[in-house]
Amino acid sequence: MDFEFSPKVKDLQQRLLAFMDAHVYPNEHRFEAEVAANRAKGNAWVPTQVIEELKAKARAAGLWNLFLPHSPRAPEGLSNLEYAPLCEIMGRVHWAPEVFNCSAPDTGNMETFERYATEEQKDKWLEPLLKGEIRSAFLMTEPAVASSDATNVQCSIRREGDEYVINGRKWWSSGVGDPRCKIFIVMGKTDTEAARHSQQSMVLVPAGTPGVKILRPLNVFGYDDAPHGHCEVVLENVRVPAANILLGEGRGFEISQGRLGPGRIHHCMRSIGAAERALEYMCKRLSTRVAFGKRVSEQSVWHERIAESRCMIDQARLLTFKAAYMMDTVGNKIARAEIAMIKVIAPNMSTKIIDWAIQAHGAGGVCDDFPLAYMYAWQRGLRLADGPDEVHRNTIAKLELGKYAG
Repeated sequence: MDFEFSPKVKDLQQRLLAFMDAHVYPNEHRFEAEVAANRAKGNAWVPTQVIEELKAKARAAGLWNLFLPHSPRAPEGLSNLEYAPLCEIMGRVHWAPEVFNCSAPDTGNMETFERYATEEQKDKWLEPLLKGEIRSAFLMTEPAVASSDATNVQCSIRREGDEYVINGRKWWSSGVGDPRCKIFIVMGKTDTEAARHSQQSMVLVPAGTPGVKILRPLNVFGYDDAPHGHCEVVLENVRVPAANILLGEGRGFEISQGRLGPGRIHHCMRSIGAAERALEYMCKRLSTRVAFGKRVSEQSVWHERIAESRCMIDQARLLTFKAAYMMDTVGNKIARAEIAMIKVIAPNMSTKIIDWAIQAHGAGGVCDDFPLAYMYAWQRGLRLADGPDEVHRNTIAKLELGKYAG
């Protein structure tokens, strides 16, 4: 495996780093101030002006839709391995990926449309998503069942003539709180008597369809992630045209596996970026604080933690590159062990390093004067998103045991 980046990727790295320095980092406090101001007015779910301004700059700079490979509708899309170092850079600021139209859940949903939608569905939903004109949501997880097993979903998708009727309750529906969200991809069951992995289907539900009710935004360690949001949603006798089915009845589990592979590795790439930034914060803070007569950076315990952080980040990065390389060359199914491994390793690594960075900042680390508390909350949540650690470890163990089965 050759992880030397092409001249094209190196150029994109430099341009993206320059964009972050010029436009993203200087606007971090402006973003937070806009959200706080909107919340004070009674509605935190208003898109920020700063991101909309930066989107135009990113498009003009040719830093747009970099995540989507092999799509004639997005010729600028890169392979997974090419995208990896760029996604890492975006991950240094939690809202930065949206600036480049590379944020979840839209990236996973656009991958889903590209792979599994009809041309008519692509024209209606993929095109405006690629242009950044709308946003989307993915509704799979349910409060009443252990959704780490996707076959457990109970949401009903029942065919009635030329329509599907949907009934169910979903939560952690990322993006639903955003007023620009115009389309939901909903996973449910069309046939409870079919084989276990053939009961599920995915259907497209336009936002605002009668019967769709957003109950509440959900907080992660006290953060509501406005204006994006993760919400609990009830679907009561929601009717959509039968043409809104994705790929066909009974194909939902198959689609979910195809969708989650790239989504998982994108999360891991961003986790590495967050860890790098936390290490940067840690080193700068330790070098500017004096305790017990010498700089904190001179205390041996911090040498140990800094060294361990560097080792952990580079290990995770290399395994992410390997997983991306395999996804590009042999496909997601054969790369499933590497995808599972990095999904366990990356968020565990990032939460550990962010935790040390918080400790280095003392009481300042747990307040919002620094981004570390939010970074920790987000990264800790990733140990559950797109499958909890335990599920991925189970996959890894089964694949390993299978090598020695008699």
